[in-house]
Amino acid sequence: MKWLVLLVLVAAVVAVVVVVSNRRKARELARREAELAPVRKLTFEDITALGVDLQELDLELTGHQLDAGANADYQRALDAYESAKLAGDALSAPHEVKHVTEIIEDGRYAIACVRARVHGQPLPTRRPPCFFDPRHGLSVGDVPWTPAGGAERDVPACALDLERVQAGAAPDVRQVMVGTQRVPYWQGGRAYQPYAAGYFGGFAAMDFMFMGMMFGAFGGFDAIGEVGEGLGDMFGGLGEGLGDMFDGFDF
Repeated sequence: MKWLVLLVLVAAVVAVVVVVSNRRKARELARREAELAPVRKLTFEDITALGVDLQELDLELTGHQLDAGANADYQRALDAYESAKLAGDALSAPHEVKHVTEIIEDGRYAIACVRARVHGQPLPTRRPPCFFDPRHGLSVGDVPWTPAGGAERDVPACALDLERVQAGAAPDVRQVMVGTQRVPYWQGGRAYQPYAAGYFGGFAAMDFMFMGMMFGAFGGFDAIGEVGEGLGDMFGGLGEGLGDMFDGFDF
């Protein structure tokens, strides 16, 4: 009889663990989708902005004869736009956003190369996008800037934001919604980490500064919270299941 009771106990424990695990997976999927939705929206806005830049480039090229180099860069920009749209449509997890913004960054540099070639200028140095809003395009220099509650850092900025900050004015910062508040995208939480990494990950110094200063705390605390939440689910569900089971036995 005792062996039968033990087998029943083991089977019950296994059943509870399976139920808790399934519940955990469902919650994880829901959490990832909730994280992905706003970042996907942000990314598609950037894809659209790249398309607008290409339309403006087409107008600039009217009446200009493109040489082989300009044609190659122009095709590279077009390919980047199409690739970004395809990659954006295929997004299924926040970390995949990095690939999309890498493509967009490359497309914007190709556009800058076309403009330089057409106007007989040297090819632009490959610099990070504007820190304040990557849609502003390539940065033209670094400017000292102090984030709220942080230390002063040199960040890459487009010409207009460079001028604004140097004049003591606020830069044109990309804002995202977090709950009911609009905040700078670097304060949006860890889901925006891949978005930024795609733009700035190819620039070692900028990547280190950006990920450390802007996202380090978010990633750490979110991860700790997830572990704690998972353990709470596991032990809470296990305790509840065993409690219900033992109610049926008289020892």
